[in-house]
Amino acid sequence: MNPECIYCSKDERQAKLMIEVGKLRVSTLFLFREQTYRGRCIVALNEHVHEFFHLPQDTQDAYMRDVAQVAGAIEKAFSPDKINYGAFGDTMPHLHFHIVPKYKDGYTWGKMFEMNPADNKQLTDAEYEEIIAALREHL
Repeated sequence: MNPECIYCSKDERQAKLMIEVGKLRVSTLFLFREQTYRGRCIVALNEHVHEFFHLPQDTQDAYMRDVAQVAGAIEKAFSPDKINYGAFGDTMPHLHFHIVPKYKDGYTWGKMFEMNPADNKQLTDAEYEEIIAALREHL
């Protein structure tokens, strides 16, 4: 547990960026509030670890199963043309993957997704709930 980490502290900093969808095997699924990429999520490990390779093998396996489960739910719910995965953590060193659906002729198709798109597409509460319901239906 790191009190400076938004994944550990679960405070208003986290709520400003993402909405908790639910617990998985060893991680938590969040819907990213910025929805330029419809269905973009984050799968964050439940324990504070900086590097994937620091995990024991069984936790590595379970975490990647969580990531795959979320990607599958995104594919079923939103039919993207491709799903991008991002695990950076330079400024937020808590193991988490961005699961980013990409759509042909959509924003940054054929390029790396943008972490913080300039348009910063925020949705209404009802629109977030619709996306969350679709994800939960397919998890």
